[in-house]
Amino acid sequence: MSHQHCLILLLLGLAPLSTVAAERTELPIPPAAEILRLLRPEHPRLLATSNDFVRLREQVVSDPLLKRWHGDLLAEAGKLLKLPPSKYEIPDGKRLLATSRRVLGRVETLALMYRLDGDPRWPARAWQELEAAAAFKDWNPSHFLDTAEMTAAFAIGYDWLYETWTPAQRATLREALVEKGLKLGLDIVRDRKGWSRAVHNWNQVCNGGIGLGALALADVEPELAGEFLNFSLRSLQLAMREFGPDGAWVEGPGYWKYATDYNVGYLAALETALGTDFQLSTIPGFDKTGLFPIYVSGPTGLSFNYADAGAGTIRAPQMFWLAKRFHQPACVAYEERFAEPKPLDLIWGVNRASNPSYAGLPLDAYFRGAEVATLRGAWGDPDATFVGFKAGRNGVNHGHLDLGTFVLDALGVRWAVDLGADDYNLPDFFGGKRWTYYRLRAEAHNTLLLNPGTGPDQSAKAATQITRFVPGGDRAFAVADLTPAYLDAAQKVERGVALVNRRDVLVQDEVRCEKPADLWWFMSTPATIKVSEDGKSARLSLSGKELVAELLSPAEGKFSVLPASPLATSPNPANQKVNRGISRLTVHLQNVTGTRVAVRFVPGAVAAAGEAVKPLSSW
Repeated sequence: MSHQHCLILLLLGLAPLSTVAAERTELPIPPAAEILRLLRPEHPRLLATSNDFVRLREQVVSDPLLKRWHGDLLAEAGKLLKLPPSKYEIPDGKRLLATSRRVLGRVETLALMYRLDGDPRWPARAWQELEAAAAFKDWNPSHFLDTAEMTAAFAIGYDWLYETWTPAQRATLREALVEKGLKLGLDIVRDRKGWSRAVHNWNQVCNGGIGLGALALADVEPELAGEFLNFSLRSLQLAMREFGPDGAWVEGPGYWKYATDYNVGYLAALETALGTDFQLSTIPGFDKTGLFPIYVSGPTGLSFNYADAGAGTIRAPQMFWLAKRFHQPACVAYEERFAEPKPLDLIWGVNRASNPSYAGLPLDAYFRGAEVATLRGAWGDPDATFVGFKAGRNGVNHGHLDLGTFVLDALGVRWAVDLGADDYNLPDFFGGKRWTYYRLRAEAHNTLLLNPGTGPDQSAKAATQITRFVPGGDRAFAVADLTPAYLDAAQKVERGVALVNRRDVLVQDEVRCEKPADLWWFMSTPATIKVSEDGKSARLSLSGKELVAELLSPAEGKFSVLPASPLATSPNPANQKVNRGISRLTVHLQNVTGTRVAVRFVPGAVAAAGEAVKPLSSW
């Protein structure tokens, strides 16, 4: 690796590929009694103190952005006055989650408006919401995310509106927090069961939600709260170490947002309530995680939505907190651009860094562990070319059989798309039938398929790596060894993705098989596709823009178009989502023993620069 390439990695906070993984040493957590001795006695103490709210009251008058966001939230709070309180509803028979999130969003908004203007209508309406939820038979602990998020709602309501409640109201909130939230969470962390041992989003959401409840009640329920905090702060480290070494999240950008909602929220509340996060924010990789959504978001604002998530824009108030903690003005620039303001945008946005900018941020990034690389033509240009590419592990939580997949933006359009997840309530969606559902299989992703059949179409246990990453310059690229995903069919499978002249994209595969194989190359797109008569090129049209695909290799290959639905030989369970408006640009090769498939994408009508197809080893 050249000195220039190492420099670019270090600017991003990444190390050269030879660097070993971060050491996984557990941070010491003090005993419960020592934790509680740090407690701020007065309310509010979760996420913001009285002084913080005073400062925010001043800034929503003087800061134009905060003033506009305050107006948006004020209008939202006004609408809530006319709505009935939430009801106990489990429409899918499994999850109360939509109700928990609705209660949390309403309580946060109403409580914040009260802290800013003192209007008694806001706590009165918040009480209606909390009183109704306190009377629920439970907060659905069988799906503990529901319990955790409802606990967070009650913690915020209890704490931010503490002085408005009567003793009887406080008692009602306290009893609900203890009996329906805190005690149940303590049972799990005490016995190190379930989510307390997880390394995915459940750990952060459940520890964070119940943790807010513990901090809210720590003065009046010291034994319960202290014990939970002690166990929880050790449990949380298991998931936080997954941010290492470079800040990525293997569950994809959507679940990055969900995990960090509560991970950052918990750390922020620890600081305001106790004055310390016990150094959890120093866990390797966490200081870089604010850069992850920036890099996996294209110029369109859509994310590279691998795993079980949609491609919608990631909006995350915690970007302000991360920006301040780790001195990253790019995080501010990102959230200021995309925010649809939530209460925490105001609370953390008041401390946002000045002069937010992507200036100095390298255009290309490689996130080890998650094995994701992104390449882009420019920052700040909505028409710039962007490509996201991943290797990684198929067996991670919420993972798909998607090794080698890519997404592509150019001219303000998402051309190559990831379809995202299907309905979580499909039979055995997270169990034995997972790899029968089209959207989760390799054939639904922008990758290769070898010898398709009824079983998993990539090895479900495969772990693959990006073996070469060369950022910067006029030809940035990443190469992944995907062989473990295709061991039943191939001796060697590699894919390279290059950004040429910061505009064109080249996707090149090299496949070697001992026995003749049936090979499919797929790219899902919402564009209209017109294939040339010789099958060597295809013109994609969408939103008045055009992208040309050129099949440079092999000589016998031709483009064709298929619907976004299972092949005839693939499983096709009932009730899957219909992928309306999506087609697949396809190359099908039979009896393959060795081949090189190279496809170049050229935005617009501008002619591509001539380029000979070179082996990946010569890139």
